[in-house]
Amino acid sequence: MNKLKTIRLKFNYTTQDMADFLGISKTFYWQIENGTRTLSYNMAIKISIIFNLKPDDIFYNDYKIKQSI
Repeated sequence: MNKLKTIRLKFNYTTQDMADFLGISKTFYWQIENGTRTLSYNMAIKISIIFNLKPDDIFYNDYKIKQSI
């Protein structure tokens, strides 16, 4: 989820900011960003709305990498 972190930093948001926007704990968000928690489709949509992007713009490359393993 390197792209997610890159985008978050570009917007100058902290992990706590993201957690607050999404209504989840900071730990939960950190786990999503670091790939230790599975990302649900609904959460991907919520995250993409924050950045005004499509979910594929943020997450598709990570998905392709997982599929090739």
